[in-house]
Amino acid sequence: MQRVLVIGPCGAGKSTLSTALGAKLDLPVYHMDQLNWKPGWVESSKDELREKLAQIVGNERWLIDGTYGGTLGERLPYADSVIYLDYPITLCVKRLLKRIWTYRGRSRPDMTEGCPERFDIAFLFYLIRWNSGPRVRTEARLKGHEVKVIRLHSPADLQRWMDSL
Repeated sequence: MQRVLVIGPCGAGKSTLSTALGAKLDLPVYHMDQLNWKPGWVESSKDELREKLAQIVGNERWLIDGTYGGTLGERLPYADSVIYLDYPITLCVKRLLKRIWTYRGRSRPDMTEGCPERFDIAFLFYLIRWNSGPRVRTEARLKGHEVKVIRLHSPADLQRWMDSL
């Protein structure tokens, strides 16, 4: 694994896994949230984000954390592995709420400085609707790409897989 994507619903633990996996595989880790967001929760333009991604995916080794379905098409052709944290949404909601509480008012380590964690009802509803919208689109984008997808359904699956590396 030299060019790895870590995807899944919000709150699944993509950034936590990416940090650990990047260290284990000695890969540089890039967080989509840091690439996309500017201080003050200002979103990068699609062109800015695509330009940043083009500079990364052209390298021999990397790990990119984040689903960001609109840019999977720019990343999947270069990836040799996709780690898909396909966790139950109830677990992800609990983890998201814990993250919001833990980092409330300050930026979390995988987010751009100047983007303090906050409760966003629209974001929560996005996560609650993951299985009927974002998941369907993500699954469709994965089809047709010759990339190894490692689908993990629980934190226990993840631990077993990490232990096997």
